[in-house]
Amino acid sequence: MSHPEQHRGRWRPRLDRPALVALLFGLVGVVYRLVLTLFTVPVSNSDEATFGLAALHIGQGREHPVFLYGQHYMGMLESYLAAPLVAVFGPSWPVLRLPMLALYAVFLYLIHRLTRRLGTPWFAAFVVGLLALGPERVVRDQLTVVGGRPEVKPAVLLMLLITVGLAVGTVHRRRLAIGLFGLLVGLSVWSDWLILPYLAVAGLALVWAVRRELFGWAGLLLVAGVVVGVAPMIVDNLRAGPAEDSLSVFREVSTKAGPQPPWSDRVRGGLLEGVPLAHGLCPVDGCGRWQQWFGVLYPLLLLAGAALAVLAYRRAAGAPGGERAGALRAERVGPVVQLALVAGAALTLLSYVRSPLAATSPLDNARYLSVLQLSLPAVLWPLWVAALTAWRGTSSALGRFTGALSAAVLAALTVSTLVVTVLFAATGTAASRTEERQARELATALRADGPHEVYGDYWTCNRLIFNTDESVVCGVLDGDLSPGQNRYRPYWRQVGRAERPGYVVEADSPMDRRLRRLLADRADATPVREVGGYRVYHPETPVRPWR
Repeated sequence: MSHPEQHRGRWRPRLDRPALVALLFGLVGVVYRLVLTLFTVPVSNSDEATFGLAALHIGQGREHPVFLYGQHYMGMLESYLAAPLVAVFGPSWPVLRLPMLALYAVFLYLIHRLTRRLGTPWFAAFVVGLLALGPERVVRDQLTVVGGRPEVKPAVLLMLLITVGLAVGTVHRRRLAIGLFGLLVGLSVWSDWLILPYLAVAGLALVWAVRRELFGWAGLLLVAGVVVGVAPMIVDNLRAGPAEDSLSVFREVSTKAGPQPPWSDRVRGGLLEGVPLAHGLCPVDGCGRWQQWFGVLYPLLLLAGAALAVLAYRRAAGAPGGERAGALRAERVGPVVQLALVAGAALTLLSYVRSPLAATSPLDNARYLSVLQLSLPAVLWPLWVAALTAWRGTSSALGRFTGALSAAVLAALTVSTLVVTVLFAATGTAASRTEERQARELATALRADGPHEVYGDYWTCNRLIFNTDESVVCGVLDGDLSPGQNRYRPYWRQVGRAERPGYVVEADSPMDRRLRRLLADRADATPVREVGGYRVYHPETPVRPWR
């Protein structure tokens, strides 16, 4: 907590010891991620490059996209945040990711502020320390520009802090704060629909805190803020053709044809793989059985967190001043926000396990649970309370046993996350750096010597275009050399007009073998070179079997 301290006629904030420890943890977490950012770890890919190319176009004034190129449901707020930097310094992965690093720092600050309001100063420092750690799965969600999660998490925390401030009475410009709440809701809806469960519970908490004020100008400002924030999405959907609106497209990509996996498989994939991965307890290639314990414990911690919040809510009625509505609301807002965090996590987890992907591809899709970090203070609070009560010696024998067990769980959580983080930092970055070096070698070779219009697979094309600042343009082909997922159609058209396009394929891949078969007797006469694990073909006449 900051205390004002007078010094030579001026007032300066003085941090208490828990706040200083939290600040140290936060600085370590930010510096660690800054180093990863400078080395482009985790590795870049064409999804991220698409956001980077959009930032380049925005900075040049060429495009003002609402959704990710080729989609109608993933907002482009991250591209707009990166656009000024890309415009000034040119396209590079560290420049593109710097706004994500800033959002992570804001996330740490806000979750520390909220946790201090809901719990204790040392508990807030502990939460910041856990969130400062980060193996590959965690930092990938925090640093890579792939849409949604880095910006919506700080938005939800700020909404909850606004709610607490309104209830306690520390917010003076109440109408403007409520309008800001609405703006954050609108921006979050535009940016990433995965945050909808948390937006719903945050909205309910706000209604509980200021329900009477919402019938006046404050309510109008709330609605106006939501409309302004979501306006890009509304305008785009009004212009969309049949079945191209956001809801239709999102429903299509969220459903999977064929038999649905049983609930048991989906719950197992969500709890035993998704939850530990999202909290940094496992390496990116999956969880061992000994690392799945937190997923088993997670539903119990949600129930315990909800029970503690309900007890605190009821206990507040007997607090001094509890007979006054304002004082009662101030006492109860903490438990209400804790319940909101518990409910947000439960709804997010339920939404995730309803998808067949929770069972069929839990490793690839655990990223959708990264928003559960928002609920970490509410989830771990029961363990902290039990451990603290036992340490103070104010509990029974059963309470002391429960407290010792809770302390062991907190220690195991910390040690597990620390070990996985250290292993990733020490040994898990080499593959990313090798792949990134090969991608740069390919970009440098093509930029210098051509060809400058090429075909390649999806995971090659947009990354190549971004790495060459669009001096090389790539059209996406599938493995059978048919047109693939070309998110930005002008690139495809430009390569299609080229009289002698090249072909960039991974060496000895199915695409490589298919191309050589189509070249037939021309294969040996076709100029080809190998660069960074890729083969670059440049035949005299183009190979376009789809025509």
